[in-house]
Amino acid sequence: MKYDFTSIMDRHGKDAIAVDGLGAMPGFTPDKPKEGFDAIPMWVADMNFPCCPTIQEEVIKRTQHPAFGYFFPTDEYFDSIIKWHETRNGVKGLTKECIGYENGVLGGVISALSSFAKPGDKVLLHSPTYIGFTNAVENYGFRIVHTPLKKDENGIWRMDYEDMDKKLKENNIHVAIFCSPHNPCGRVWEREEIEKAMEVYKANDVVVISDEIWSDIILEGHKHIPTQSVSEDARNRTIAFYAPSKTFNLAGLVGSYHIIYNKYLRDRELATASKSDYNAMNVLSMHALIGAYKPEGYEWVEELRQTITGNVDYACDYIEKHFKGVTVSKPQGTYMLFIDCEGWCKDHNTSIADLEKAGTDVGVAWQDGRMFHGAYSIRLNLALPLSRVQEAFDRLDKYVFNAK
Repeated sequence: MKYDFTSIMDRHGKDAIAVDGLGAMPGFTPDKPKEGFDAIPMWVADMNFPCCPTIQEEVIKRTQHPAFGYFFPTDEYFDSIIKWHETRNGVKGLTKECIGYENGVLGGVISALSSFAKPGDKVLLHSPTYIGFTNAVENYGFRIVHTPLKKDENGIWRMDYEDMDKKLKENNIHVAIFCSPHNPCGRVWEREEIEKAMEVYKANDVVVISDEIWSDIILEGHKHIPTQSVSEDARNRTIAFYAPSKTFNLAGLVGSYHIIYNKYLRDRELATASKSDYNAMNVLSMHALIGAYKPEGYEWVEELRQTITGNVDYACDYIEKHFKGVTVSKPQGTYMLFIDCEGWCKDHNTSIADLEKAGTDVGVAWQDGRMFHGAYSIRLNLALPLSRVQEAFDRLDKYVFNAK
């Protein structure tokens, strides 16, 4: 490969909660490992790979000028986004006017919710549910109604359209959050699935807030379909959020954006987002995006996809062969596994909390899946060099699932 996905970075003391945050928030962050084990960060959704070199190059070049005053986003910024979506997702007709900056996807989701609902109103989400949605939506006073995803006969997560329609009607819901690809399940929705979901939303006059931050991290054999692309109605009822932060590991720079084609939706979102006067771009995040969306960034993402695909194949194969009572629906996108340990816990008369603690004790810093509405689940980040993934699974085998 042209880019480095094998070196093990030392992130200690480099502003990384993935390693320095262990034990900092009991009940949320994994515990620190016992003495004799180093921590393998497999919880918070950031990557342990060096970012694409053109990102650093662009940021460094900008910092060489000694002034950082007020600024406008440049045409290069907007053109980079337009080209990225046209090249990678086949998007046509995207213009500068449809693109708007957001400090973060969650901030954008709350702005969109606040534009079309009031605190106390109900919002539809699929479950399992990303904890960021749960915290943000509930903290702002909205009430979540969950519509469960169900596994089919092949163990693939599917939407329950009848349940969606029923919940929307029973609760008079007119705003829904859609996650594509889905976090934490890793489903990459097929066009027909999105079309059916959007028909349900249309029939119930629902504004759709589509989180597509994972849309670049699609495993081999699958393809992201933008929610807004499946029909003219979907294009006009959907507020979509994207960011280079997940794709290129730039969360610390802060910088996301929305795509909204419908002027009414766009005007309402912009009006809400502007009220706090905080939703303003950082000049370095603008240059980071420009660096990410350069030709080298396209190459880097393809190598990232190959790397993550290999890691997922390794992990799922290992679980199937070695961890009796543990199941996983193989993700099609993202770099997260959402493993179900119910069988193992019941066979060993062990709680999911004790199982999680056994892993963190030996340095596997994985994440409690109960926060994502998975009763016996653990979420596992595979965005590490394969050697670290192999070490983590070796420890889980030797000291946790098959300990003697």
